[in-house]
Amino acid sequence: MNNLFSVNSPIVSGTLLLLVLLSVVTWSIALLKLWRQVQDRKRNRAFHDSFWAARDWADAADEAGRGEGDVAKLAQAGFAELKALGSDRQDLMHTGAPQEVLERQLRQQVQNIQRYHERGLAELATVGSTAPFVGLFGTVWGIMHALQSIGQSGSASLDVVAGPIGEALIATAIGIATALPAVLAYNYFLRNLKLRITELENFAHDFMRLALKHNFKG
Repeated sequence: MNNLFSVNSPIVSGTLLLLVLLSVVTWSIALLKLWRQVQDRKRNRAFHDSFWAARDWADAADEAGRGEGDVAKLAQAGFAELKALGSDRQDLMHTGAPQEVLERQLRQQVQNIQRYHERGLAELATVGSTAPFVGLFGTVWGIMHALQSIGQSGSASLDVVAGPIGEALIATAIGIATALPAVLAYNYFLRNLKLRITELENFAHDFMRLALKHNFKG
């Protein structure tokens, strides 16, 4: 690590340090989201099993109240809206047909869950798109600094030129190495989020079907 920051230009050293920090941020976000994803899968699987094993609609409501995870939150929002509809509230939020009101509430809950899981994706996309250019900036600046030093020394032999320019190219290599994990993690979590939203929308559709069957009684 000491050799990595041993270049003569402080600008290049600062660029390398910035890339290392971006790499740490990338891996921190990726590992945290991966851990949360594993936990969410366990919770959703457990809730699915308990919810669909319920004996009746009231038992399903109890399971939703005890459940954890995204699907459980969606079910809780649905049952809460059914209770509000059953209380005959007279406000703008509950104006309209029961099916439309419930559908709007479920859709909003899906959107809230989606926004929650989108946290960190913007940072990964930013690192993936900017890290190569940060590294390229460090390389260009390092080459300019190396050429100035070579011009002042008056020697242009291969051993004099190769060393400083080779050190400057390290910034580009680190920039690419920083961007690749960020891009891969972004694509992976974005694909996983789309599958998760599809699962929630399917559950919302089934919930609407069951609610309609029970005349929107919660």
